[in-house]
Amino acid sequence: MSTQNNSGIQTLLEAEKDASKIVTKARQYRVQRLKDARAEAQKEIEVLKAEKNKEFSGFEQKFSGSNDDSFTKVNAETDQKIVEIDAAYKKNKDLVIERMLAGLVNVEPKVHINVRSA
Repeated sequence: MSTQNNSGIQTLLEAEKDASKIVTKARQYRVQRLKDARAEAQKEIEVLKAEKNKEFSGFEQKFSGSNDDSFTKVNAETDQKIVEIDAAYKKNKDLVIERMLAGLVNVEPKVHINVRSA
């Protein structure tokens, strides 16, 4: 009976060792799957990041070029306005000087309306 008990115990110990190996393999498999999932997710993130950076670069290039065009257009409009103002100045310069001198030279003395006559 003792040998039978020993062989039964021995069988149980071997089954426990086999179960332990199976559990260890299952844990290793699970850990490996998690590592693979993380690596796959990281690859997808890198691809998405590269795609978004490319999209942003295109967007930035599109609108920065527009800013250069706008800047050139504003400069052209400013130069045109300066030319118009300069032409108006040259045209009206003599007339304004005449009116100012006429106002200074042709003084008409008047009594102020607040002065009371005594």
